[in-house]
Amino acid sequence: MIKASDVKELRERTGSGMMDCKNALTESNGDMEKAIEILREKGLAAAAKKAGRIASEGIVDSYIHGGGRIGVLIEVNSETDFVAKNEEFKQFVKDMAMQVAASNPLYVKREDVDLHLIEKEKEIYRAQALNEGKPEKIIDRMVEGRIEKYYKEICLLEQPFIKDTERTVNDILSSMIAKIGENISIRRFARFERGEGLAKKEDNFADEVLGQICK
Repeated sequence: MIKASDVKELRERTGSGMMDCKNALTESNGDMEKAIEILREKGLAAAAKKAGRIASEGIVDSYIHGGGRIGVLIEVNSETDFVAKNEEFKQFVKDMAMQVAASNPLYVKREDVDLHLIEKEKEIYRAQALNEGKPEKIIDRMVEGRIEKYYKEICLLEQPFIKDTERTVNDILSSMIAKIGENISIRRFARFERGEGLAKKEDNFADEVLGQICK
């Protein structure tokens, strides 16, 4: 027997619909963590089915942090204007703007990354590995591993989500697509930091932004 309190907890933790939560708990025999995994897998499948659909509506939103120290403009697209007016969609867009402010990605997804940049990074990582005295036979694997880590640093969709670091931004996007029922696409963003390029002290913007969220 699935308890209503468990369905409520699962809904709060995943943002999924009530019936989806109940079905996932039934499928997992009441195992909460397994039910979360089931919902995530279904969310990814649903997102994959919708990914090819045109999303040309949506909104452009902004986020200003620290009294004007960092500013972000972001465009997130949906299939219909109706979804663009949805409060959960608007909150998702705001969260993505905060993510950009905190984690400073350079690209939305890895397909956007300049291949020349990746090749340059590979050369640097290879030289580092050789200087560390690593055996030649394992250097290629090391380089690929470091490139994967680099993608996770510079690509928005691959970064840990600032509100739940156990999940990536792409996980959050997939869950939103499954919940809303439309394709949603983070199209582009621009991040401005006061004094960028000038000498200044180091700051941990991720902690600052998260602290502001939790107030």
